[in-house]
Amino acid sequence: MKPSLTEGLSHISTLVIDEARTISYMGEDCRVYSTPNIIRDVEMSCRNLLLEHLDPGEDSVGTGINWEHVGPALLGARATIAVKITRVDGRRASFDASVSSGGDDVARGTHERFVVDIQKMRERLLKKRAAQG
Repeated sequence: MKPSLTEGLSHISTLVIDEARTISYMGEDCRVYSTPNIIRDVEMSCRNLLLEHLDPGEDSVGTGINWEHVGPALLGARATIAVKITRVDGRRASFDASVSSGGDDVARGTHERFVVDIQKMRERLLKKRAAQG
């Protein structure tokens, strides 16, 4: 990890809510951004922020999420994802995150990620795979 990985770093990303990010059971005319896809997009935003401050051969894995989905965002709308590092404790980074669309709150919560050495993680996973047969 680079010394630039500090509390207070933030990132804002935007995306257009496509069909793959929505639920359909409210009807085709009422497709909305689904909670699992919001969480995935927030996790990726947090990961991308971390990557700017990691050394080659490092990445991160999600270790926790506390999430509240508070309003809808419709298919085709633009969503804004804001993430901020609130704590760095060794290799663990904690984030506050929020999602909005058209000025309305969509979701908010916290997320944690742990920085890993990719090669060491691969070795661990391959060992586990071999043990499973």
